[in-house]
Amino acid sequence: MDSDRQTTRQRAEALVSTVPPLLVAAERVAATVAQGVHGRRRVGTGESFWQFRQYQQGDPIQRIDWRQTAKTDTVYIRELEWEAAQTIWLWRDASPSMDYRSRRDLPSKRERAEILLLALAILLSRGGERMALLGGGHMATTGQVAVNRILQAFESSADTTGTDADGLPGSEDVPRHGELVMIGDLLSPLEAIDKMVGRYVNRGVRGHMLQILDSTEVTLPFGGRVRFAGFEGERETLIPRVESIREAYLDRLQAQQDGLRALCRSAGWTFSTHCTDNSPQTALLSLYAALSQEPVDQPDARVPAAGG
Repeated sequence: MDSDRQTTRQRAEALVSTVPPLLVAAERVAATVAQGVHGRRRVGTGESFWQFRQYQQGDPIQRIDWRQTAKTDTVYIRELEWEAAQTIWLWRDASPSMDYRSRRDLPSKRERAEILLLALAILLSRGGERMALLGGGHMATTGQVAVNRILQAFESSADTTGTDADGLPGSEDVPRHGELVMIGDLLSPLEAIDKMVGRYVNRGVRGHMLQILDSTEVTLPFGGRVRFAGFEGERETLIPRVESIREAYLDRLQAQQDGLRALCRSAGWTFSTHCTDNSPQTALLSLYAALSQEPVDQPDARVPAAGG
């Protein structure tokens, strides 16, 4: 009996060892938040036909349009307008600046972004939501298939999925009236961010921004002579007395965040911030709550971003 128990334990440990650590961490965060949230209120735009798309693994067989499929050698799914409107596109900044961490016991900004995005995908999958990673090359789908695709993209060491030279979502279109979740440090010029938001607003896309920063980026706690090295090819900068520039730095960071809030407000989007030394559960709950709110009418004319 003891030997049987030992064998079972060894098999269980071997099985657990094959589960990606990122997925384990995301499941833990999602499980904590799931206890206090309800499903999203799904408001559709009617049963009108939107498009045909190719069948993908994980799609229910009942969704196949056999008449359209019979015309070609390709299996097609029939999608309706409300399904397009309920699709959630997920994006995290994969630029080098996201690899920063100030202490070994803290996650990098990229690690925290990926855990949050994957945990959000897990929560959404449990509610039957359709989702995809922006720039991931896959059509939106539901369930564990969608979660696995996101995880596979994150596990690719060379992955820069959907991130352009400004550290923002690329030019890939989100279907009209879909939703976009963006997680990154959002330190790109406000003019570039404003242009990106405008592109999505013009398609009726509802968006949610989460800015992730390391604690040192929020407070600039250094003192004395410090050499700063950039992650994206910037020149090294030697500051003789960091405390002499702290106030100006914090003012500039505040102006960036105020600008982000202003352009999100004008677009009818949501904006929140998160520091990597804080609990990821709080940030996840905030994101999920934003997704669960009823959409607001977006303005016809957009207001230029503050500072832009």
